Amino acid sequence: MTAVVITGTGLFTPQHSIDNDQLVATFNHWVDAENTRNAAAIEAGECEPLAHSSSEFIVKASGIHSRYVLDAEGILDPERMRPRLPERANDDTSTQCRMGLIAAQQALENAGVNAEDIELVIVACSNLERAYPAVSVELQAALGAGGYAFDMNVACSSATFAIETAANAIRAGRAKRVLVVNPEICTAHLNFRDRDSHFIFGDACTAIVLESQQVATVEQAFEVLDTRLVTQFSNAIRNNAGFLNRVSDSDPLAADKLFVQEGRRVFKDVCPMVASLISDHLASLSLAGSDIDRMWLHQANRHMNDLIARRVLGHPPEPEQAPIILDRYANTSSAGSIIAFHLHRNDLPSGALGVVCSFGAGYSAGSVIVRRC
Repeated sequence: MTAVVITGTGLFTPQHSIDNDQLVATFNHWVDAENTRNAAAIEAGECEPLAHSSSEFIVKASGIHSRYVLDAEGILDPERMRPRLPERANDDTSTQCRMGLIAAQQALENAGVNAEDIELVIVACSNLERAYPAVSVELQAALGAGGYAFDMNVACSSATFAIETAANAIRAGRAKRVLVVNPEICTAHLNFRDRDSHFIFGDACTAIVLESQQVATVEQAFEVLDTRLVTQFSNAIRNNAGFLNRVSDSDPLAADKLFVQEGRRVFKDVCPMVASLISDHLASLSLAGSDIDRMWLHQANRHMNDLIARRVLGHPPEPEQAPIILDRYANTSSAGSIIAFHLHRNDLPSGALGVVCSFGAGYSAGSVIVRRC
């Protein structure tokens, strides 16, 4: 079977960053205004006062200290509390395409690959800015890539699902080189007025070049030994925004049209599912947790990552064994595990084994076992 290698990665990081203190100040300002506006109802016992958030609460709950965002001003405006991104004309390059171009060009340069040599482009992310035409086809044209392109959405698991799709295309002989891009504008579907989740997300875009080992030219590549995917339906993480909102006469600005989750339930359901996925995947290759040198996990919550890594490795992970980037990037959905891989792989020696794993809404989870060439 054709060996598949990851030869390059790229990362687009927005220039704006918001720390917890800034985010909390805006949230608490809005809370005070709402409590004042509803003072009579609160006094009559008709509703409960809204509670303040705090930086300490955010760090304790998630491990997040700050996040990069496409627009900080709109988020930090207590009268708006959402990004302000300009609508683009049809002939203008879309926002996600612009993000993808930066990450993709970096990945192509790292892989020593020209854009015209790419035969498949997959844009995989939790939310696309339009239904059609595909952002991937727009990106393909902007790069000057060949072959074909398509979009896919498996929420936070989109990157690993796309890696399997790319690897299968290469093994089947459909393409020699594939580009996977994950442009995540998570702040656009986050409810910044929900105390339990207003701090969760940031924005970023990652890119990955996968090639047949026969045509790869870089020496420091990672062979994709195997991939495994799993899905299990759950409503615990949900976003009801969609084209049927118009015909159902639902409120397009209602809270359920943004990110909604039952945090405790997600933690309880997802951690054992992901740990079992990775452990079973390793066992199928006659490997164990003790054989793994590094785990690049989805960056949603520090406690989830620590628990999953501990169950797979059999001991609490050292910082270098399961690197964390969510402290400064927050949850960037499908891009998170790839950011960790992008920033924390070059120190591994030849023969080192690692697991890229993402998980999230669906539920969905993907495991990619790699070996340093």
